[in-house]
Amino acid sequence: MQVTETLKDGLKRAYTITVTAAELEAKVQEKLLEAQPEVEIKGFRKGKVPLAILKKQFGQRLMGDAMQDAIDGAMKQHFDTTGDRPALQPDVKMVDGETWKEGQDVVVEMSYEALPPIPELDASKIALDRLSVKADEASVEEALKNLAESAQNFETRGKGKVSKSGDQVVIDFKGSVDGVAFEGGAGEDYPLVLGSNSFIPGFEDQLIGAAAGAEVSVTVTFPAEYGAAHLAGKEAVFACTVKDVRKPVAAALDDELAKKFGAEDLAALKGQIASRLEEEYKGAARAVMKRSLLDQLDTLVKFDLPPALVEAEAAQIAHQLWHEENPEVHDHNHGAVETTEEHKTLAERRVRLGLVLAEVGRKAEVTVTDAEMTQAVLTQARQYPGQERQYFEFIQKNPQMQQQLRAPIFEDKVVDHIVASAKVTDKDVSKEELQKLVEALDEM
Repeated sequence: MQVTETLKDGLKRAYTITVTAAELEAKVQEKLLEAQPEVEIKGFRKGKVPLAILKKQFGQRLMGDAMQDAIDGAMKQHFDTTGDRPALQPDVKMVDGETWKEGQDVVVEMSYEALPPIPELDASKIALDRLSVKADEASVEEALKNLAESAQNFETRGKGKVSKSGDQVVIDFKGSVDGVAFEGGAGEDYPLVLGSNSFIPGFEDQLIGAAAGAEVSVTVTFPAEYGAAHLAGKEAVFACTVKDVRKPVAAALDDELAKKFGAEDLAALKGQIASRLEEEYKGAARAVMKRSLLDQLDTLVKFDLPPALVEAEAAQIAHQLWHEENPEVHDHNHGAVETTEEHKTLAERRVRLGLVLAEVGRKAEVTVTDAEMTQAVLTQARQYPGQERQYFEFIQKNPQMQQQLRAPIFEDKVVDHIVASAKVTDKDVSKEELQKLVEALDEM
């Protein structure tokens, strides 16, 4: 087996791998010997089938396996010897593949872009602010008020009082299309909060200003993408009887409210709210510090980037942004998405930072534990209530999804490793100051 270098230009590499016919024959013989004890063919006892017969029956398939094993082995040996790490999957092509015949040498061309050497990071040159925000009384009271509103009740407005947005109306309704009632279009004593957008667009607006006892004819058009095809895009008329109009009344700020949310009393609930707010502030402050760290890494560590990796990342960014701008398209049956200089600039940053963090993590032997992965899967599974088991099985069978869950955990652990060696200044700031810094992240 011979590996010959044919190109070394920057990060671009190309080699020819030659596997001799004799080496292939030896591989095939080796595989036949491995298989012989388990093979059973009519006319021979198990394990006693002659190699010549085995070769005649299985040789062609084993020759393909032997080629693949030989090439894979040569590539592994090459990367182990050179220390090269390909940026993307190497491009491997068999020379004269269509005309190759048994008994000939196998010649393969392999090309790839190598990952560049990453300069050593001096984390002591990184200066970071670790922001801290305390939950003040006003913030706790505001959150408490929001809780009370979420636990609101509704009280009858009284005879002759008309409904307003935010009120709850109790209605009987019967819908029809072209004068014909349709299944699922009727209801009795239905409590509908006006402004909740829980009914067809335009339905709730036409009930504003109605008093108890009113008969209201509501005309709406079903959305074109409505789930029931026979109603999609159709105009419907709903005959509605308003039976009661109720105004929203926020729950009292007392111990009873606290118990509804699992707290012993109002003071305990306030303590829980303060802790939750401070955890939210802590998460936002970490995001600000992490962005500062990444910005400094982007300028502090410079090296050549593999063009193919940058191009692939730019294409992915362009594709993702296109779908964000065209949310109605859920598949990939659309024209090519052109990459711009802006996409390329962002791709260069992502590739550079990804390589730096990966190298720091590799040298520091940062790993993601099984417990951390299990927790990540559990967290994601909660988004699919009733289908948690299926989600677990899906993740177990999908290495790509496992990597998607593992990557952010690994990145956060590497960030913590760098922060531990950086110059960090603890700094107290107000909620408003932190909010401005968080908003600035979205503008970058």
